[in-house]
Amino acid sequence: MAVTASTSSPAAREAHRKSSRNRRHGRKSTVSDLLKHPKLPVAFACFLLLADAVLVALIIVYVPYTKIDWDAYMSQVSGFLGGERDYGNLKGDTGPLVYPAGFLYVYSAVQYITGGDVSPAQILFGVLYIVNLAIVLFIYVKTDVVPWWALSLLCLSKRIHSIFVLRLFNDCFAMTLLHASMALFLYRKWHLGLLVFSGAVSVKMNVLLYAPPLLLLLLKAMSIIGVVSALAGAALVQILLGLPFLISYPVAYISKAFDLGRVFIHFWSVNFKFVPERVFVSKEFAVCLLITHLCLLLVFANYKWCKFEGGLLSFMRSRHFFMRMPSSLSLSDASTSLVLKKEHIVTTMFVGNFVGVVCARSLHYQFYSWYFYSLPYLLWKTPFPSLLRLVVLVGVELCWNVYPSTAFSSFVLLCLHFLILFGLWSAPSDNPYHDPSFPPKHE
Repeated sequence: MAVTASTSSPAAREAHRKSSRNRRHGRKSTVSDLLKHPKLPVAFACFLLLADAVLVALIIVYVPYTKIDWDAYMSQVSGFLGGERDYGNLKGDTGPLVYPAGFLYVYSAVQYITGGDVSPAQILFGVLYIVNLAIVLFIYVKTDVVPWWALSLLCLSKRIHSIFVLRLFNDCFAMTLLHASMALFLYRKWHLGLLVFSGAVSVKMNVLLYAPPLLLLLLKAMSIIGVVSALAGAALVQILLGLPFLISYPVAYISKAFDLGRVFIHFWSVNFKFVPERVFVSKEFAVCLLITHLCLLLVFANYKWCKFEGGLLSFMRSRHFFMRMPSSLSLSDASTSLVLKKEHIVTTMFVGNFVGVVCARSLHYQFYSWYFYSLPYLLWKTPFPSLLRLVVLVGVELCWNVYPSTAFSSFVLLCLHFLILFGLWSAPSDNPYHDPSFPPKHE
């Protein structure tokens, strides 16, 4: 009785309540600290890789393969391996070969590894999917723009899984190499990154959409000598890969592999489906889109990417641009004292590519891989609330999963693209340099 009376006294009850509150507060603090732990994004990224690897394996086993370009790829590769060097004669059931020489080397290796069979090729592309995802997650973790939980958005696209393991498109190799080059740029490996970037271009030319913002980054991060040497290395990659064709049939190779004037079929396009076909295929429409593309790049370069240098023209005229040379004519990427922030590098390249996607006349279903992996990053660079970011991302995904695309789905996709572009324009611009004294303030 004495014990019961003691524990039921007001003082004892108050002490018990305080103890309970302290325990609850301790648990909340522990959870809060755990969610803010700096290694949480890395651990979550590793979990996502494992979970997505299981998902990819299940897709390969249970979802039927869809034959689209695989037979054509194998026919073109067989012609190349058989000694054909005239690009006009390298054809498949979908038409003539329209990709640079790197494509042939990559798919020759794929044919050698898989024997030209689809099943082992799907496994190979499943591995490629995970490698690409690992590189993208690495970029996201290093830039720390997207919250850790939103990294899961990179694994939830039905269309992207299909592009990699059910369609086996060459876009998969091109984008993996592109993302690998970006990872190298984050660590100032500009020369090596340019070589990998050029390799990506040699697989598919859509990677050139990243070229204008990349050139601007090179001019910011390196001396003129360094920029020229890096670009020369990239050009040398193209020459060496295309050498067998440049020696034998140079005109056929250049005209087929680097044809920038191709007109895609209106029916297969995911965007601009609401535009009448006669307008869609017209040269005037293509020129208007090209002019819009160039204008948007110039506007973003002047008012966003070079804002802290006083604008694009100010940067180009500045002594900093023309006169900055390494003290010893070293081609080392670390020869300059200016270091670009990782976030600035990724933002500039992702936005520049996205501008090109928005202005592309035709986007086929596999082209979604060109910019899907940048969407969460771009959306978190906008000032939008998280709910709107998620709605926009889901909306884009749904538009890409409408088959065949309709006038309504393509119009909605264009509106969502413009909304993202508006958000990126509205976002504040940060100093791109680690050194706060650069660039010098303009009067």
